[in-house]
Amino acid sequence: VATSQAEGLRQRLDVQGRFCRTGLRPAYKYSLPKILWLKEQAPSLLDGAVWLGAADYIVYRLCGAFATDYSLAGRTYAFCIDSKKWDVEALDLLGATEDLFPTAFPSGTTSGYAAPGYEALGLLPGTPVAIAGHDHICALFAAEVLGGMHETPVFDSIGTAESLTGVIPARPLGEADFQSGFAYGIYSRPDCFYWLGGLSASGGTIEWLRAILGEPPLSYAELDALLDSRPDVPTGIVYFPYLAGSGSPHSDSRVRAAFTGLSASHTRADLYRAVLEGTALETEFMRRAAERVTGAPIERILASGGGTRNRRWMQIKADVFGCPLDVLAQKEATLLGAALLAGLGCGVYPTLQSAVARLGGCGLERFEPDADRHAGYEDLYARGYLPLQDALREFGGWGIEPV
Repeated sequence: VATSQAEGLRQRLDVQGRFCRTGLRPAYKYSLPKILWLKEQAPSLLDGAVWLGAADYIVYRLCGAFATDYSLAGRTYAFCIDSKKWDVEALDLLGATEDLFPTAFPSGTTSGYAAPGYEALGLLPGTPVAIAGHDHICALFAAEVLGGMHETPVFDSIGTAESLTGVIPARPLGEADFQSGFAYGIYSRPDCFYWLGGLSASGGTIEWLRAILGEPPLSYAELDALLDSRPDVPTGIVYFPYLAGSGSPHSDSRVRAAFTGLSASHTRADLYRAVLEGTALETEFMRRAAERVTGAPIERILASGGGTRNRRWMQIKADVFGCPLDVLAQKEATLLGAALLAGLGCGVYPTLQSAVARLGGCGLERFEPDADRHAGYEDLYARGYLPLQDALREFGGWGIEPV
């Protein structure tokens, strides 16, 4: 609902200047455009109000504190990641003061202690309450710890939506960062930023296809059987997975999904594999953008999330990337990362190193790329995915909404 407000911000503000402070570009999903929309509906709505995200609200209910963490504050488009303060320019736009937003703390900081009345949830009075942060960033932190902190991984979090994210040293953001198209924010470790690219309809595309290929929707076993019915080679079809628009690093809420390269000989099996390939090609775009912004090759990707249960998809991803994809045996990386950050914040783990030692390692399932399939996907990326982007975005569905 806040698309027009985001566009208004784009026209009124120095977009690049604000990016260098916030790590973000204007988008409807961030808090600032949403608050502007609410204010247009009811101008007095913000009087005496405090803007809380879902995690912030839970903390408020548990212990009465108005608090957030840096990684979530950084998703509002109203928080300066360079100074770690709420942005005066954003507050002026709202006609508000800093009281509109909660105090922001490092991830995992104890915000307060649970009040009586939550024993049925297993929370005794006095239990420390903390905000661990953005879900994908918590998962990335868990991946670092599970790896013994020997490397800073590039992490693919795969579910209904998907994100590719990694860590860079905290530094002033500049032209190259802006041109990368990524979102940036404050990471869970001191003196670090994260970069993040996203796809809103990744596993969600598979759910959509299941529903339209069969009634009732095809089971996952039936989807696997479809893949068994065709050769294990690229389809030659390019699927653009923009059912809900495209995310960073080439954000566009208006662009829509498309198949191209279809013929009368293609089957349901081809369409399903094309969907798996198309989502992987989109992540490959993020991977290449990340190599440019970090100046380093990405030779391995770690993955976790519900989508990793689809082993055929993981193999296609490795074939597209041309590098190994390692799937964490730990299936709840986000929850683990949140628990680790809260444990560090309240002293369960006195140091990060003690958390690493306490946790031990984690098993991995490795998917190695096949050279022949990778060459086929390189060709599909270069001759289909990239050159058709401009035409697809120019079309943008012509503003037609489904009836």
